[in-house]
Parts: sequence; C-alpha cells; structure tokens
Amino acid sequence: MKKRYVDLSLAIEDGLPSDPPMMIPKIDYSDHKLGAEQMKQFFPGLQTSQLPQGLGWAMEFISLTTHSGKHLDAPYHYHPTMDHGAAAITIDEVPLAWCFNDAVMLDFSNKPDGSRITADDVDRELQRIEYEIKPFDIVLIHTGADKYWGTPEYLVKGAGMDRESTLFLTEKGVKVVGIDAWSWDRPLPFLAREFGETGDPRVIWEAHFAGIERGYCHMEKMANLSLIGRQKNFKVCCFPVNIKRATAGWVRPVAIIDAE
Repeated sequence: MKKRYVDLSLAIEDGLPSDPPMMIPKIDYSDHKLGAEQMKQFFPGLQTSQLPQGLGWAMEFISLTTHSGKHLDAPYHYHPTMDHGAAAITIDEVPLAWCFNDAVMLDFSNKPDGSRITADDVDRELQRIEYEIKPFDIVLIHTGADKYWGTPEYLVKGAGMDRESTLFLTEKGVKVVGIDAWSWDRPLPFLAREFGETGDPRVIWEAHFAGIERGYCHMEKMANLSLIGRQKNFKVCCFPVNIKRATAGWVRPVAIIDAE
C-alpha cells in the first residue's frame, strides 16, 4: 500500500522572532568560496584553481538551545523526578520504542488563544472522532498556532493543555504527545496573567509539571497538523537527536499515512 508522508516540523531559521530573545537561533552560513579557503588549511599547497570552479565545501555554524525549533522534551526538563519519585530520564534515555507508534490528532483549533484544553475537551473530541486511545499512542494536539510561525504573535497563539488533560492521556499509557503551539501548556503570558490575578502557583507550567506524577515526552512547535485531515489510522515517527544528559533533542516528526 502506498504511503503519504506529512512533515510535521518547522525549519530552524536564523533570527526568527518566534522564541524569546535568548532562544532565537543564530545561523552563520559559510559558502563555497569561503570553503575553498578553509580547505587550504587541510591541504598544504592547494591552489584555489585546483578546486572545481575554484569552490570548496559549504557549511553552517549554528547557535541555539535544545528547545529551539521543533524538539522533543524529555521528562528531566520538567523536574528531576517522575513517576512519583523515580529519577527523570533525559533525552538520551528516552526509549526509542516510544517514538514510533500509532497516532491520533485531536482538533482544538476552534478554541480561543490562551484557553485551557481540559480533560473533558479531550474526552469529547475522542468520542467525536470515535477513537479509543491505546498505550503508547502518540497524541497530537492541533491548535492552529503554526499559522503564526515566524512572527512575534506565535508566542501567544493557540490553546494549551492543563494538568488534568495531560494526566488524562498519560494515565492511558501515552508516552509521547505533541502540539503545534510554542508550548504544551497555554502560552506563558496567559499563565503569568492568571498567576498575577489569583496568586495561585498551581497555574504555573501545570501541564509540564504533570510529568512529575507520570513521566512523558512532548513535542512543541509542530506544523502541518491540518494536513493529516480526518485520518485516524496513521503512525508518527519522532526520534530525537541523541544529546547526552539533555532536557530535549531536536526532532523532525513525520506522519506516515496509508494513501487512499
């Protein structure tokens, strides 16, 4: 059977304002002309004229965080412990079996920016699409925030998960989830405003901190979830880059769908 592949990632780009200033990637591009000069350091006596059209290699030098661009967060990002006191795993310890499984997309693109996606919301959406979550399913949350990627507005777009809706999924055996917004939680300014109004610390990073109770991984800054459509039977592959003791790893998630 033919397969359809949907790229669920966003490219890492230089200088995009879709992150807080300290997290914005910086890319220095070294072109083929500069590469020719660099190659002379490895091959003493080499003349530029001896290279094809006088050109050498090209490469890039990148400065970014493990949470820049499309990435998979490990439980250690949320807290030193998970699963009621066990040591939280880092990205190099995430089981690969978690990262290639059946998947389902839940559509909450009609919810206002900054609103909560509750456990009841998740349950109703599952009933609407007639899907029952299995252990290790990868659950994708569509908010529509990716339309604003590349703009400062991206940081405040999309609904977000809360503690109860996250636990609703992890208690069913889900280990990997993803969202097309900047954060798995509601956007930070909405959390900050609610904390300022109520003084209740439970609002702070509540969906992330749910990983203290049940360890899980989530992908943030996904894209193209709308291209999956109404498809219910598909898989997602999302193996992270292996970085020792890191809180996250860059990933290029792909939905693999049976073509009709």
